[in-house]
Amino acid sequence: MITEMTADIVIIGGGLGGCAAALAACRTGKTVIMTEETHWIGGQLTSQAVPPDEHLWIEQFGCTASYRQLRDGIRQYYRSFFPLTEKARFARYLNPGNGSVSRLCHEPRAALSVLEQMLAPFSHAGRLTLLLRHQLIDAQTHSDRVTSVSVKSLETGDTLILVGDYFLDATECGDLLPKAHVEYVTGSESQADTGEPHALQGPADPLDMQAITWCFAMDYIEGHDYTIDKPIDYGFWRQYQANFWPDKQLSWVVPHYITHEPTEARLFAHEGPVSRWEYRRLIDKQNFVEGAFASDITLVNWPQNDYWLGPIYDVDDELRQKHLHGAKQLSLSFLYWMQTEAPRPDGKQGYKGLRLRKDVVGTEDGLAMYPYIRESRRIKAEFTVLEQHISPDIRGSKSAASFDDSVGIGSYRMDLHPSTGNRTYIDMAGSPFLIPLGSLIPVRVQNVLPACKNIGVTHITNGCYRLHPVEWNIGEAAGYLAAYCVSHDFTASQVRNSPDRLRDFQSMLVHAGVEIEWPRITSI
Repeated sequence: MITEMTADIVIIGGGLGGCAAALAACRTGKTVIMTEETHWIGGQLTSQAVPPDEHLWIEQFGCTASYRQLRDGIRQYYRSFFPLTEKARFARYLNPGNGSVSRLCHEPRAALSVLEQMLAPFSHAGRLTLLLRHQLIDAQTHSDRVTSVSVKSLETGDTLILVGDYFLDATECGDLLPKAHVEYVTGSESQADTGEPHALQGPADPLDMQAITWCFAMDYIEGHDYTIDKPIDYGFWRQYQANFWPDKQLSWVVPHYITHEPTEARLFAHEGPVSRWEYRRLIDKQNFVEGAFASDITLVNWPQNDYWLGPIYDVDDELRQKHLHGAKQLSLSFLYWMQTEAPRPDGKQGYKGLRLRKDVVGTEDGLAMYPYIRESRRIKAEFTVLEQHISPDIRGSKSAASFDDSVGIGSYRMDLHPSTGNRTYIDMAGSPFLIPLGSLIPVRVQNVLPACKNIGVTHITNGCYRLHPVEWNIGEAAGYLAAYCVSHDFTASQVRNSPDRLRDFQSMLVHAGVEIEWPRITSI
């Protein structure tokens, strides 16, 4: 059965950028249809199960007002419904998991609940239509515009034709871009093309992309045996070692992400100076009254389960499925190795009490609903952000390049994980940066906007533009931009390239709580 639906703005993908875009567009009074492949909106925070990676000033400034509303809502979720200790309940910056990587480590379901609440007023009013378990299958175009997109229900197989004035791509891999014939790039650019010192010295490699990771949650119950069935590819992963890796993939020894020197970490803090357990811990049971949780809960997104043996987009479906299967098998093999063979300081092997927490991620196999995607297709944009715009080493300054068309801000290291081109970590300092409007505008197609990691950045600069608060800011700016264009019958390019329109749009963003300039920062 084929049915047609119409809205002012159609958003394909319900990740963080999609949610932010929907919220922004609905707040301006526009009607929105948003689709999502999985059962959960929220992308990185929920279906991929990864707590937010953020900069060190995040509690004071450096994000949009709505992203701060999300963060505050997650903390209030635990304060309202969980038996916190008095110390945790009154902590100014409650961190439910006390994970070392984030100032707000929490369970995926907490973020899901808050996101649903934030969008609820518009869903209830009929302004927002959310289509879960719907996958993009095609786009219809005329000249330089998209006229509609087709999506398929993964539950019923029915097809929906979605018609709108603007279409936003908030998918994890930039799936709308090829369907809508939007010019884009993938993988690693060449130094000859971008001039970036850390780009490839030879030709560009479109299939050299950052590793994906199929995350999972686990807890530990001493004295119990929760060993999973031996994964079918365990034999392969038990012996696999990349030529840039210091030990077997299933080992406690990994390269340091900056120096690449061999670094050893143990599972628990009491076993050595470096612990994996605390890194992305979602629940620290010490934050809750005794008995509330039998164990901490931690999220395994560690070097050992990064999968770089091949890309999952711009390849045929057989190869895509092979690599998705491989990523799952790697994560399950890592868990099985930890349960059965991992060396312990007491001389024993394995931690049988490690329990795969299927409920935490909402799946039957215990792995996240969707792999953690670090790198997407990226539009060929009116302006592309390069390493030279952000690197303090290149600029000789702590300040990143200034853009008159800024629509947001962000800060993170240029953090690139090992890639499908068989390359190791690239990790270097990045200055607090701006998000130029030009990076959100395709060079040709007039009514499609990127709303997450698919903006005009490179393989290198994607490493700092891909994190949670920046993706949210990109999506929010795209949502407001689409709404502004619909209201005034402008194209995005006409907004950017008219000083008066640009100032008017930037005023709209600032009024909505979007920071478009960094305050003076004395150190980085």
